[in-house]
Amino acid sequence: MAWTVLVVSGALETIWAIALDRSSGFSRLAPTVIFVVALVLSMIGLGYALRTIPIGTGYAVWVGIGAVGTAVVGMVALGEPANLVRVMCLLMIVAGVVGLKVFH
Repeated sequence: MAWTVLVVSGALETIWAIALDRSSGFSRLAPTVIFVVALVLSMIGLGYALRTIPIGTGYAVWVGIGAVGTAVVGMVALGEPANLVRVMCLLMIVAGVVGLKVFH
């Protein structure tokens, strides 16, 4: 259960990061509200997961999911550059996150 919550919390990190960008410095209400709600839920989930998952593993997995998710959304939906080198770097992050889970 803790791993499921951790993955969902990592996905929420992607949501709050994109909402933060879209809030234009907290000047737009809807993205600001999405940012706050997703941030709070993500932190609650991370805190729950860290009750049974070691901090080094849990935090790295949470950040990895959020970072990869945010980068992918940026490339797919927000017009950020997508090239082979960037994709390979993201795949290395995914491999590291999977390795942390497998060797936990």
